[in-house]
Amino acid sequence: TTVTISTAPPSTTIIHLHKMSEDLFKVVIIGDSGVGKSNLMTRYTQNEFSPETTATIGVEFMTKSVKVNGRDVKVQIWDTAGQERFRAISRSIYHGAKGAMLVYDITSQSSFDNLSTWLQELKVHVHASTTIFLIGNKCDLEHLRVVKKETADRFARENGLSFIETSAAERTNVDRAFEWLTATMCETAASGTGIIGSSKPIARPTTEPRSGPVDFKKTEPGSKPSKASTGCAC
Repeated sequence: TTVTISTAPPSTTIIHLHKMSEDLFKVVIIGDSGVGKSNLMTRYTQNEFSPETTATIGVEFMTKSVKVNGRDVKVQIWDTAGQERFRAISRSIYHGAKGAMLVYDITSQSSFDNLSTWLQELKVHVHASTTIFLIGNKCDLEHLRVVKKETADRFARENGLSFIETSAAERTNVDRAFEWLTATMCETAASGTGIIGSSKPIARPTTEPRSGPVDFKKTEPGSKPSKASTGCAC
């Protein structure tokens, strides 16, 4: 799969990446059970959605190859179990994560209320430079919304997070969220540990990157654990 990401909307300049020491970016998706983490991953990597998706047991991952300003990058996406009894297993995959998606369900107040706990746990286990995005999933269920977008936006600003609402069911903003996260991880690497001797200036985008054409042809699935129990899988 090849995805071309442009990080040069009108308010920014292109980020030129040179001599990046790593072309693999690990992303973890965390949040309560039933918020739609698995379907966000499969929608992005395989363009698939299953309303029958059940709760993840342990962890699973998939990878997707993308291009960021001409640079080949592989994104390894880890889906974690949101249920408490699997949290010890899930914590083990935080190591080495360059990015994270903190996901809640806009129709579930409890999933939003638990974000602080998830964020605190995440910050204990990942490097301070890890890029963290807040994702309000199931935005297609506007008629069932209980978490106001303004409330989530305030939480994101207070905690220094980027924020976007998505719908895995309708594919709304799913590609954009992952591409925005990937571009930001590349910027972080370029401005810090990822670039050696780069002569080009780095400019962080003030808006989301515009995505180019997406060609879903190849996905490299990782381990596929069994699943149990039920949960909304939007």
